[in-house]
Amino acid sequence: MPLDPVEPTAIEAMFWVNNIWMLIATFMVFLMHLGFAALESGMTQAKNTVNILFKNLSILSIGLLTYAFVGFNLMYPGESFAGGWFGFSGFGISTDASGLGISYADGAYTYWTDFIFQAMFAATAATIVSGAVAERVRLSSFLVFSTLYVAVIYPMVGMWHWGGGWLAASGFHDFAGSTIVHSVGGWAALVGAIVLGPRLGAYYGGRIQGHNLPLAAIGVLLLWFGWYGFNGGSVLSADPAAVSLVVVNTSMAAATGVMIAGLGSWIFAGKPDLSMALNGALAGLVGITAGADVLTPMAAVVIGGISGVLIIAADGALSRMHVDDPVGAIPVHLVCGVWGTLAVGIFSPQVSLATQLMGVAVIGVFCVLGSAIIFKALDATLGMRVSEEEELVGLDIEEHGVGAYGGMRLVTEEIPVAAK
Repeated sequence: MPLDPVEPTAIEAMFWVNNIWMLIATFMVFLMHLGFAALESGMTQAKNTVNILFKNLSILSIGLLTYAFVGFNLMYPGESFAGGWFGFSGFGISTDASGLGISYADGAYTYWTDFIFQAMFAATAATIVSGAVAERVRLSSFLVFSTLYVAVIYPMVGMWHWGGGWLAASGFHDFAGSTIVHSVGGWAALVGAIVLGPRLGAYYGGRIQGHNLPLAAIGVLLLWFGWYGFNGGSVLSADPAAVSLVVVNTSMAAATGVMIAGLGSWIFAGKPDLSMALNGALAGLVGITAGADVLTPMAAVVIGGISGVLIIAADGALSRMHVDDPVGAIPVHLVCGVWGTLAVGIFSPQVSLATQLMGVAVIGVFCVLGSAIIFKALDATLGMRVSEEEELVGLDIEEHGVGAYGGMRLVTEEIPVAAK
């Protein structure tokens, strides 16, 4: 029976639409890195702004390069599994033209689109760590850590689930990465903050305040916008029903997180705290990321609301334990990442809560051990923390020789007599 001549045209049209949507989603995830840079800069002191921006730009570049060199083929090794725990299909990314046609990924997108979308996720995991260790970590050591973590730890965890490994076989569900991305970064953030210790004066005379809340607010709104690509792109097609459900769930959880965290800070502190409301948005976004594809909007509201409560509780607990996290990365990405993953097992009858808990626990142990080994090795060799003098003067001057806002520079040589 001859094929309907319209059918190939329709298939080709969907291939184009899917691929274009995936690329747009990739660009939106890229924009999230600008959001992280603005948020981290605004929530820290002015004297460390250049250092924050340099780290965020470097992490994006490191993520792309390491994912191309080793991460993509470690995360998606094909059939070369060792019991579903490890697989590797070689260094570098493919130049095979067969990945550019409809035959790749069931006609949804090309190999190159697949790679670049996933690479943006890889860079995000390391960016999460940056905020928690800000204002006292040595730049060179942090960049080495980021390279190793993104090259090995993140793609191995990703392979267990998204690459068809043992978590996928067990029925674990993490749609866009509450655990695979956010808690993977969050566990390393917790370990890094503990290894480094708190900033000088962090728990004496009140908290160290961020220097630019408008910049932090811009950063959160950019992240919220980018999350539509982060979650919406994770549908891996332009399917109208699936993408629109994910976008609605993403919006509902974020909005509820803002309201609960903002109102909670108002009730407990007597005044509404903008930084807590901003992190409430991120908490809701992280919380819904695991189940945005299978949950109802009303479930998303509940998940976002509980996420808003959790960041208040987690922030207070970390403060009492003197675990210094300048931007709230640990409550947002770790605590709400774990909660969001478990919530799928609570609100979706098709997903086992026990399986979700098992996946969270194994990934947590692996990431804690992996990040602790890397941090401790770097601390013993390169050193992880800057000196007290460098921290007091500021990392912009000490590590970069220039301030972010003009009027500050490091003089490294004598001023010529004629210029005095």
